[in-house]
Amino acid sequence: MTSIECVTLEVPDPAAASAFYTAFGVRAQLRLQAPEAPTSGFRGFTLSLTVSQPATVDLLLDAALGAAGTSLKPAAKSFWGYGGVVQAPDGTIWKVATSEKKNTGPATRQIDQIVLLLGAEDVAASKRFYVERGLAVAKSFGRRYVEFATPSSPVKLALYGRRALAKDAGVSPDGTGSHRIVIGGDAGSFTDPDGFGWEPAQPVARIDGAAT
Repeated sequence: MTSIECVTLEVPDPAAASAFYTAFGVRAQLRLQAPEAPTSGFRGFTLSLTVSQPATVDLLLDAALGAAGTSLKPAAKSFWGYGGVVQAPDGTIWKVATSEKKNTGPATRQIDQIVLLLGAEDVAASKRFYVERGLAVAKSFGRRYVEFATPSSPVKLALYGRRALAKDAGVSPDGTGSHRIVIGGDAGSFTDPDGFGWEPAQPVARIDGAAT
């Protein structure tokens, strides 16, 4: 079964980004490197953290904002639960959400699931591409959303229409250039129909005592 072991983010200042993601609590699943290609606007993906209750959403969002993150959508209740969206100093967009609308205990920093959502111009075509490479579909809602079954993976993978994903994140869908992300897994090296690159997962390197 295909898995995603980590994602590599291209960030202007890897040391500063490492400090942010350590404070945010997601450093273990990330590798960071300096950017090699220009980018502007929406980079076509978001990362989501699923947690157990609203208090944990608030705790993680506050940690991100306290570490120089920018609020794109303040935490609020919705039909689906409770959540908010924050942008890291390097430009990566993170959503923190729970399906619960009431707290059941004290807030914790426990993250139940990390989901990488790729914005697809044609969700059905991108779905076929990934299925042909051995990924099994766990959930599918027509041409709108697809979630793949990766039970042993630290990072889940899903596809969402690019414009819908940008709207959910609270940003304009316009953007050009590099996605500034590389997906590290066991599916081999390739580039998908929307330009997202995959490579074999490598051991996390360390610079100045910090994982990168």
